[in-house]
Amino acid sequence: MQYIYETHCHTSQASACGQMTGEELARYYKNAGYDGIIVTDHFFNGNCAVDPSLDWETKCGLYCAGYRDAKKTGDEIGLSVFFGIEYSYVGTDLLTYGLDEAWLKAHPEVMEIGVKEYIKLVHESGGMIVHAHPFREAFYIDTIRLYPYDVDAVEVFNAGNHDPEFDRRANWYADSYGLVKVAGSDRHEPVSKARCATVFDEKLQSIDDYMRLVREDKIAGLICER
Repeated sequence: MQYIYETHCHTSQASACGQMTGEELARYYKNAGYDGIIVTDHFFNGNCAVDPSLDWETKCGLYCAGYRDAKKTGDEIGLSVFFGIEYSYVGTDLLTYGLDEAWLKAHPEVMEIGVKEYIKLVHESGGMIVHAHPFREAFYIDTIRLYPYDVDAVEVFNAGNHDPEFDRRANWYADSYGLVKVAGSDRHEPVSKARCATVFDEKLQSIDDYMRLVREDKIAGLICER
């Protein structure tokens, strides 16, 4: 048996561009036949919906609200829901896994340090970094930045990419450096029929399972439908 997971999606509670609440997101993916999702809302240095004038702990709590609602609904309807972050640096987006709300509250310095320092801190904390849509071209991306010796994997299929060439280049990049390949929809809204997913031969019980299987490159397949 194989299990289908969304590794990159957004709620309206923390992502300014999101169009579904955490509850709506969970129900959407359950109806679409997924086994689980990782909520990766835009962090404070991206297109975040959280008021930047609030104090750090309050912001972190609000940032995690969409995930918490998705998790609550997922537990009720039989959908696994895990926590992630989409950390940004001028359009360079790094999907971050293995951390939690307590970690965020304890590390306000993530807004001050550089990208490589951030990646180092995440790894030291037991987390994992996947470079999202590394070759996307858009108005908000000033430079294509690559970190082949720092990231753990590359998102080679992203349903939010409007040009398939961006995915082709991401696959070339992963092949060139021997990086593990994953796929995610980057979903913000319910109307788009395009979807991407990462498939495993075992059911994920925690985000640690996801990180372990990616690090070991034990991925059963990737889905990309446009």
